[in-house]
Amino acid sequence: MTACTVYASPAGDILIAEEDGAITLVGFLKQDAPSEASEPPTPLLAEAVRQLREYFAGARREFDLPLRLRGTPYQKAVWKALCAIPYGETRSYADIAAAVGNARACRAVGMANNRNPVSIIVPCHRVIGKNGSLTGYGGGLDKKEFLLSLERRYSRR
Repeated sequence: MTACTVYASPAGDILIAEEDGAITLVGFLKQDAPSEASEPPTPLLAEAVRQLREYFAGARREFDLPLRLRGTPYQKAVWKALCAIPYGETRSYADIAAAVGNARACRAVGMANNRNPVSIIVPCHRVIGKNGSLTGYGGGLDKKEFLLSLERRYSRR
């Protein structure tokens, strides 16, 4: 059974979904909340919202939630590499490509980032262009800049 909720974060509304005791989706909404939002949220969805609130308040740098990430083995390898990027830091697509064993697979890394089902928790926003430019983010570049700025601000503490 799938359940979902919407968290009104400082960066915009975030849809969070769970299925059978694991988080399956965390993503910025581009339109109104779906009508199937669980009211009240399940305990796991409430915990996900709590951890996201802590993240946006600068009190959480890592998440401790059960995840069910659906993707290819390559996508999962990229997502694992994303989780190794420290809070407040960034890596280039080339850095991630090298970390998963093919330094020339920058486009494949970009596609895997694009398919990341649990943004913020699997921090695809920490991947930038080789020249330091902000490139591609499913939630929009404004959200990516917001998240990176938030992490820079709190990582100095």
